[in-house]
Amino acid sequence: MEIENINYGDEFVLVVDDEESVREPIVAMLEHLGFKADSAVSSEEALEMLTQKPYTFLLTDIRMPGIDGLELIKRIKRSHPEICVIAMTGYSREFNYVEVINTGATDFVNKPFVIEELEAKIKRAIIERNIRQELQRLSITDSLTGLYNQRHFYARLNDEIPRAKRQKHNLALILLDLDDFKQYNDKYGHLAGDELLQNVGKVINSNVRQGVDLGFRYGGDEFAVLLIDADEGIAEMMSARIQKGIEEECGITASTGSVIFADHLTPETLVEEADRRLYGSKEQRNNAKGP
Repeated sequence: MEIENINYGDEFVLVVDDEESVREPIVAMLEHLGFKADSAVSSEEALEMLTQKPYTFLLTDIRMPGIDGLELIKRIKRSHPEICVIAMTGYSREFNYVEVINTGATDFVNKPFVIEELEAKIKRAIIERNIRQELQRLSITDSLTGLYNQRHFYARLNDEIPRAKRQKHNLALILLDLDDFKQYNDKYGHLAGDELLQNVGKVINSNVRQGVDLGFRYGGDEFAVLLIDADEGIAEMMSARIQKGIEEECGITASTGSVIFADHLTPETLVEEADRRLYGSKEQRNNAKGP
């Protein structure tokens, strides 16, 4: 991710101010810079608009009738914590920087301001947001394969099991283990082994439904796939597809074990059952090879 490679056209700004003479020139400034921008005349209108469009940035006056800007910021950060917020005021003596930041705002600007000042503050906020997002991505990603890591696996499993219960949909778990990976490493070396694991990650990522299913490097040469709203037939089909892809693309076979979530299972017992089936499958493969 290019932290400072900012495309203003990707940002959607909502400007909130009860004075049209202030509100509309700010929207014009933003559009001149390349941002997409809308405006709202009140906090109440802004809250409604935020439920309808994917705003990434909020620019709000503080002193407004009804719900004031500070309360608006508090409410928005509770419901849309990812949105960057800059507070505006022409009454700087009534509000201090710390007070505004403590409500959840990213920055604070005094009216009137020029376009260069506004751009600088928005740009800094976007860079800080991008850094936070990149650090979050790195914390849940396996650096070698690009799949999610084991820590995120258990976090998502603990989220998806209650969701499957609430929404009464299926949840399938596939565990996958490469066959004879140690021998591969011994024969070709660890760099080749790392490249193999990277290619396995690509195979898994190319076979799961993007934005729906999740692929993980569970540890070493073990991988996991969470299939959302998938029954036993889909889990078996997906297992076979991934196994075939690994054999064709990576030149090595893999054993899998899949299980469908049932109400009596916990995250731990779901993993244990998939693991038991995985090693049953691996044992069958070893027996088929013979002595």
